[in-house]
Amino acid sequence: MVENFAELPTSQSVRLIDFEEARVVPGIVPGTFILIVSGTKPYLNMKVELSPLVYIKRPEYWGIEVIGSMSGMGLPALAPYTESLPLDGILGTKGIEVIGATNRKTFDVP
Repeated sequence: MVENFAELPTSQSVRLIDFEEARVVPGIVPGTFILIVSGTKPYLNMKVELSPLVYIKRPEYWGIEVIGSMSGMGLPALAPYTESLPLDGILGTKGIEVIGATNRKTFDVP
């Protein structure tokens, strides 16, 4: 049994993908925020998710990865995506950092 999550093998069906736009907007309840990320995925049937990193101690900027996952055969056709994630409980002391395959964007969130 592996006790350290970071030592587990990586998945072959999940990859970081890039995003074209990321923004943080206020939520309906005062003091809450929502991350909205959009871009173009390389496969029509790719599932895109925003996945917060795991920390033992609260970081300055909480990393949130933009990941694409595939199951079965990929249909190679560009398709737009938009994903959102409430930031309740996943804010760093200063904010968040959105992490794509080749780009990153940092947001200060009060």
